[in-house]
Amino acid sequence: MYWEGLAIGLFSLGIIGFGFFWVIRMEYYLGYLWWPYPLLFGIGIIVLSLFVADAGWSALLGVTGASFIWGATELKEQAVRAELGWFPRNPNPKPQPPFVEIIRRIKAPHL
Repeated sequence: MYWEGLAIGLFSLGIIGFGFFWVIRMEYYLGYLWWPYPLLFGIGIIVLSLFVADAGWSALLGVTGASFIWGATELKEQAVRAELGWFPRNPNPKPQPPFVEIIRRIKAPHL
């Protein structure tokens, strides 16, 4: 019996579940303007998955990268949900990301 498919499924579920957590925390502490950084990180992980020889690890890296890309698209929506009162808002000022003026000119992606 091969357990690799079940293991990949369970790990994928955990990775996606962690994505919900970090999106909420990242928006709370940093704000949605940081969206390009997890997007680039996710793209980098997916590119890295192309060079991993083992299919299982490559699949997990691909799921992780896709989860980070999804999270980058959710940061703006999470900010809206916080404004609506569905999630707590951070009363402290949020740090500005590097290249903030360039990021503000680009529309935040959404799915």
